[in-house]
Amino acid sequence: MLLLNATYEPLTALSARRAIVLLICDKADAVHHNAEGPVVHSAGASIALPSVIRLRNYVRVPYRARVPMTRAALMHRDRYRCAYCGGKAETIDHVIPRSRGGAHSWENCVASCAPCNHRKADKMLSELGWTLRHPMVAPKGPHWRLLSTTADLDPVWLQYLGEGAA
Repeated sequence: MLLLNATYEPLTALSARRAIVLLICDKADAVHHNAEGPVVHSAGASIALPSVIRLRNYVRVPYRARVPMTRAALMHRDRYRCAYCGGKAETIDHVIPRSRGGAHSWENCVASCAPCNHRKADKMLSELGWTLRHPMVAPKGPHWRLLSTTADLDPVWLQYLGEGAA
């Protein structure tokens, strides 16, 4: 489940158990109900699990300069497409190979399909005559913190995550 701040800013993905506790303790409200979603039953009540919940009180989020680079976030940034051929990406490739001093950073890593990654190996793009399909930049925005921790998104969440999440 997606947890939103009181201002509808995305905070994190929650387990169903934690979301139920927030709802029962009146610390959060359901924002998006899923009609076919699961229902949790107890001895005295039944609660339909919503897809998205919102905190009733604003929580200050500490500022962090950069979004952490994770496999999930990199794949979302590149939209699961190979930076070289545009096919379905399965691996991560270092544009400047680590064996040649390349860093493991947003500015040097791209999503890649296995055949392109294997063909490139530890070569430079100039040696192969290849070019990148898009620039390598670090993503910005609050929704990228969530994307860096979650591999698969509920499509309902996209309307709360803002531009660039889709």
